Amino acid sequence: MPPAVRIENLTKHYFLESVAVRALRGVTLTVNHGEFVAIMGPSGSGKSTLLNLLGCLDRPTSGRYILGDDDVSRMNDDRLSEIRSRYLGFIFQSYNLLPQYTVVENIEIPLLYQGCRINEKTRSRCIQLADLVGLADRLEHRPMQLSGGQQQRVAIARALVNDPHVILADEPTGNLDSKTSDEIMQMLIRLNAAGKTIIMVTHENDIAAWAKRVIRMRDGVIEADEPNAQPRTAQEVSSAFVSTLNSLMSASMR
Repeated sequence: MPPAVRIENLTKHYFLESVAVRALRGVTLTVNHGEFVAIMGPSGSGKSTLLNLLGCLDRPTSGRYILGDDDVSRMNDDRLSEIRSRYLGFIFQSYNLLPQYTVVENIEIPLLYQGCRINEKTRSRCIQLADLVGLADRLEHRPMQLSGGQQQRVAIARALVNDPHVILADEPTGNLDSKTSDEIMQMLIRLNAAGKTIIMVTHENDIAAWAKRVIRMRDGVIEADEPNAQPRTAQEVSSAFVSTLNSLMSASMR
Protein backbone atom coordinates (compact mmCIF):
# COMPACT_ATOMS: atom_id res chain seq x y z
CA MET A 1 0.00 0.00 0.00
CA PRO A 2 1.40 3.44 -0.90
CA PRO A 3 1.62 6.14 1.80
CA ALA A 4 -1.46 8.24 2.42
CA VAL A 5 0.54 11.36 1.54
CA ARG A 6 3.92 11.86 -0.08
CA ILE A 7 5.39 15.24 -0.98
CA GLU A 8 8.77 15.69 -2.62
CA ASN A 9 10.78 18.93 -2.63
CA LEU A 10 7.62 21.04 -2.51
CA THR A 11 8.00 24.79 -2.94
CA LYS A 12 5.45 27.58 -2.93
CA HIS A 13 6.21 31.18 -3.89
CA TYR A 14 3.83 34.11 -3.64
CA PHE A 15 4.38 37.42 -5.35
CA LEU A 16 3.44 40.62 -3.54
CA GLU A 17 3.94 43.40 -6.06
CA SER A 18 7.59 42.92 -7.06
CA VAL A 19 8.58 40.88 -4.00
CA ALA A 20 8.68 37.07 -4.05
CA VAL A 21 7.68 35.41 -0.77
CA ARG A 22 9.10 31.90 -0.49
CA ALA A 23 6.49 30.32 1.77
CA LEU A 24 7.79 26.75 1.27
CA ARG A 25 11.40 26.08 0.36
CA GLY A 26 11.64 22.43 -0.60
CA VAL A 27 9.57 20.32 1.81
CA THR A 28 9.75 16.53 1.63
CA LEU A 29 7.38 14.51 3.79
CA THR A 30 5.66 11.13 3.95
CA VAL A 31 2.58 10.33 6.04
CA ASN A 32 1.50 6.71 6.23
CA HIS A 33 -2.04 5.44 6.57
CA GLY A 34 -3.28 5.56 10.16
CA GLU A 35 -0.83 8.20 11.37
CA PHE A 36 -1.82 11.19 13.50
CA VAL A 37 0.57 14.04 12.70
CA ALA A 38 0.73 17.52 14.21
CA ILE A 39 2.39 20.32 12.24
CA MET A 40 3.67 23.22 14.35
CA GLY A 41 5.58 26.43 13.77
CA PRO A 42 5.51 30.17 14.39
CA SER A 43 3.59 32.59 12.19
CA GLY A 44 5.19 32.64 8.74
CA SER A 45 6.74 29.20 9.13
CA GLY A 46 4.79 27.75 6.19
CA LYS A 47 2.53 25.39 8.11
CA SER A 48 -0.72 26.92 6.82
CA THR A 49 0.62 27.03 3.27
CA LEU A 50 1.54 23.37 3.54
CA LEU A 51 -1.93 22.47 4.81
CA ASN A 52 -3.54 24.37 1.92
CA LEU A 53 -1.44 22.39 -0.55
CA LEU A 54 -2.24 19.11 1.19
CA GLY A 55 -5.92 20.06 1.00
CA CYS A 56 -5.69 20.72 -2.76
CA LEU A 57 -6.75 24.31 -2.09
CA ASP A 58 -3.65 25.59 -3.88
CA ARG A 59 -0.94 24.33 -6.23
CA PRO A 60 2.79 24.16 -5.51
CA THR A 61 5.27 26.27 -7.44
CA SER A 62 7.41 23.16 -7.89
CA GLY A 63 7.75 19.66 -6.49
CA ARG A 64 5.33 16.73 -6.31
CA TYR A 65 2.36 15.88 -4.13
CA ILE A 66 1.14 12.28 -4.25
CA LEU A 67 -2.18 11.62 -2.50
CA GLY A 68 -2.60 7.86 -2.31
CA ASP A 69 -2.00 6.80 -5.93
CA ASP A 70 -2.65 10.21 -7.52
CA ASP A 71 -0.13 12.90 -8.38
CA VAL A 72 -2.20 16.01 -7.71
CA SER A 73 0.64 18.53 -8.18
CA ARG A 74 -0.47 19.75 -11.60
CA MET A 75 -4.16 18.89 -11.69
CA ASN A 76 -6.56 21.50 -13.03
CA ASP A 77 -9.23 23.12 -10.86
CA ASP A 78 -11.93 20.60 -11.74
CA ARG A 79 -9.76 17.62 -10.86
CA LEU A 80 -8.57 19.25 -7.64
CA SER A 81 -12.18 19.89 -6.67
CA GLU A 82 -13.02 16.24 -7.29
CA ILE A 83 -10.05 15.07 -5.23
CA ARG A 84 -11.06 17.35 -2.35
CA SER A 85 -14.64 16.15 -2.30
CA ARG A 86 -13.83 12.45 -2.56
CA TYR A 87 -10.61 11.87 -0.67
CA LEU A 88 -10.19 14.63 1.92
CA GLY A 89 -12.09 15.68 5.03
CA PHE A 90 -11.66 19.15 6.53
CA ILE A 91 -12.02 20.42 10.10
CA PHE A 92 -11.57 24.19 10.54
CA GLN A 93 -10.96 26.42 13.54
CA SER A 94 -14.09 28.45 12.75
CA TYR A 95 -16.20 25.33 11.96
CA ASN A 96 -17.39 26.70 8.57
CA LEU A 97 -20.95 25.49 9.01
CA LEU A 98 -23.77 26.94 6.91
CA PRO A 99 -26.00 28.86 9.35
CA GLN A 100 -29.25 28.22 7.48
CA TYR A 101 -28.78 24.43 7.55
CA THR A 102 -29.52 21.96 10.33
CA VAL A 103 -26.94 19.63 11.85
CA VAL A 104 -27.88 16.81 9.48
CA GLU A 105 -27.94 19.09 6.43
CA ASN A 106 -24.47 20.44 7.24
CA ILE A 107 -23.13 16.89 7.49
CA GLU A 108 -24.62 16.12 4.06
CA ILE A 109 -22.78 18.92 2.25
CA PRO A 110 -19.73 16.91 1.04
CA LEU A 111 -22.10 14.36 -0.49
CA LEU A 112 -23.74 17.13 -2.50
CA TYR A 113 -20.33 18.22 -3.79
CA GLN A 114 -19.79 14.66 -4.97
CA GLY A 115 -23.05 14.74 -6.89
CA CYS A 116 -24.72 12.20 -4.60
CA ARG A 117 -28.48 12.24 -4.55
CA ILE A 118 -29.73 12.96 -1.03
CA ASN A 119 -32.17 10.21 -0.12
CA GLU A 120 -33.18 8.03 2.80
CA LYS A 121 -29.86 6.13 2.69
CA THR A 122 -27.66 9.21 2.75
CA ARG A 123 -29.83 10.87 5.41
CA SER A 124 -29.56 7.75 7.59
CA ARG A 125 -25.74 7.80 7.24
CA CYS A 126 -25.60 11.43 8.35
CA ILE A 127 -27.90 10.81 11.31
CA GLN A 128 -25.72 7.90 12.42
CA LEU A 129 -22.59 10.05 12.16
CA ALA A 130 -24.28 12.77 14.23
CA ASP A 131 -25.12 10.14 16.83
CA LEU A 132 -21.52 8.87 16.77
CA VAL A 133 -20.16 12.31 17.69
CA GLY A 134 -22.76 12.82 20.42
CA LEU A 135 -25.37 14.96 18.65
CA ALA A 136 -28.31 12.58 18.40
CA ASP A 137 -30.50 15.09 20.26
CA ARG A 138 -29.45 18.06 18.10
CA LEU A 139 -30.28 16.84 14.60
CA GLU A 140 -32.64 19.70 13.69
CA HIS A 141 -30.67 22.44 15.44
CA ARG A 142 -28.88 25.12 13.44
CA PRO A 143 -25.31 26.25 14.19
CA MET A 144 -26.37 29.34 16.20
CA GLN A 145 -28.28 27.01 18.54
CA LEU A 146 -25.13 24.99 19.31
CA SER A 147 -22.11 25.56 21.52
CA GLY A 148 -18.66 25.84 19.94
CA GLY A 149 -17.83 22.26 20.90
CA GLN A 150 -21.07 20.99 19.39
CA GLN A 151 -20.40 22.91 16.18
CA GLN A 152 -16.97 21.32 15.94
CA ARG A 153 -18.56 17.90 16.42
CA VAL A 154 -20.80 18.67 13.43
CA ALA A 155 -17.66 19.59 11.48
CA ILE A 156 -16.03 16.29 12.46
CA ALA A 157 -19.08 14.32 11.29
CA ARG A 158 -19.09 16.33 8.06
CA ALA A 159 -15.39 15.52 7.54
CA LEU A 160 -16.18 11.81 7.87
CA VAL A 161 -19.23 11.55 5.63
CA ASN A 162 -17.30 10.91 2.40
CA ASP A 163 -14.99 8.32 4.05
CA PRO A 164 -11.87 10.42 3.39
CA HIS A 165 -8.38 9.04 2.90
CA VAL A 166 -7.01 11.88 5.02
CA ILE A 167 -8.58 14.27 7.55
CA LEU A 168 -6.98 17.73 7.60
CA ALA A 169 -7.56 19.72 10.79
CA ASP A 170 -6.61 23.41 10.89
CA GLU A 171 -6.36 24.61 14.51
CA PRO A 172 -9.42 22.48 15.40
CA THR A 173 -9.49 23.68 19.03
CA GLY A 174 -8.45 27.28 18.41
CA ASN A 175 -11.87 28.73 19.37
CA LEU A 176 -12.57 26.38 22.28
CA ASP A 177 -11.91 26.42 26.01
CA SER A 178 -9.56 23.85 27.57
CA LYS A 179 -12.26 21.38 28.64
CA THR A 180 -13.99 21.40 25.26
CA SER A 181 -10.62 21.21 23.49
CA ASP A 182 -9.87 18.00 25.37
CA GLU A 183 -13.25 16.57 24.35
CA ILE A 184 -12.59 17.34 20.67
CA MET A 185 -9.07 15.91 20.81
CA GLN A 186 -10.38 12.74 22.43
CA MET A 187 -12.83 12.47 19.53
CA LEU A 188 -9.94 12.77 17.04
CA ILE A 189 -8.00 10.12 18.96
CA ARG A 190 -10.97 7.75 18.62
CA LEU A 191 -11.12 8.41 14.87
CA ASN A 192 -7.41 7.70 14.59
CA ALA A 193 -7.84 4.49 16.61
CA ALA A 194 -10.45 3.48 14.01
CA GLY A 195 -7.80 3.87 11.32
CA LYS A 196 -8.30 7.44 10.10
CA THR A 197 -5.20 9.35 8.97
CA ILE A 198 -5.14 12.81 10.55
CA ILE A 199 -2.86 15.76 9.75
CA MET A 200 -3.41 18.67 12.14
CA VAL A 201 -1.95 22.17 12.24
CA THR A 202 -1.70 23.71 15.70
CA HIS A 203 0.39 26.30 17.52
CA GLU A 204 -0.37 24.81 20.95
CA ASN A 205 2.03 22.31 22.49
CA ASP A 206 -0.68 20.78 24.68
CA ILE A 207 -2.78 20.05 21.57
CA ALA A 208 0.19 18.67 19.62
CA ALA A 209 0.78 16.36 22.58
CA TRP A 210 -2.18 14.25 21.42
CA ALA A 211 -0.50 13.41 18.09
CA LYS A 212 1.74 10.42 17.50
CA ARG A 213 4.22 12.49 15.49
CA VAL A 214 5.13 16.17 15.62
CA ILE A 215 6.60 18.13 12.70
CA ARG A 216 8.03 21.57 13.44
CA MET A 217 8.45 24.11 10.66
CA ARG A 218 10.40 27.35 10.42
CA ASP A 219 11.07 29.67 7.47
CA GLY A 220 9.38 27.36 4.97
CA VAL A 221 11.29 24.18 5.82
CA ILE A 222 10.88 21.27 8.22
CA GLU A 223 13.05 21.96 11.25
CA ALA A 224 12.24 18.75 13.16
CA ASP A 225 10.17 15.62 12.55
CA GLU A 226 9.95 13.33 15.56
CA PRO A 227 7.64 10.68 17.00
CA ASN A 228 5.81 11.65 20.17
CA ALA A 229 7.15 9.22 22.76
CA GLN A 230 4.09 9.50 25.02
CA PRO A 231 1.07 10.91 23.18
CA ARG A 232 -1.98 11.77 25.23
CA THR A 233 -4.73 9.21 24.95
CA ALA A 234 -8.50 9.26 25.05
CA GLN A 235 -10.18 8.22 28.26
CA GLU A 236 -11.89 5.45 26.35
CA VAL A 237 -11.77 4.09 22.82
CA SER A 238 -14.58 1.57 22.77
CA SER A 239 -14.68 -1.29 20.32
CA ALA A 240 -18.32 -0.33 19.66
CA PHE A 241 -17.24 3.14 18.47
CA VAL A 242 -14.58 1.71 16.17
CA SER A 243 -16.94 -0.96 14.84
CA THR A 244 -19.75 1.55 14.19
CA LEU A 245 -17.45 3.99 12.41
CA ASN A 246 -15.90 1.31 10.23
CA SER A 247 -19.35 -0.03 9.35
CA LEU A 248 -20.49 3.44 8.32
CA MET A 249 -17.37 4.03 6.27
CA SER A 250 -17.72 0.71 4.45
CA ALA A 251 -21.27 1.66 3.40
CA SER A 252 -19.94 4.11 0.83
CA MET A 253 -22.20 6.70 -0.78
CA ARG A 254 -20.09 6.80 -3.98
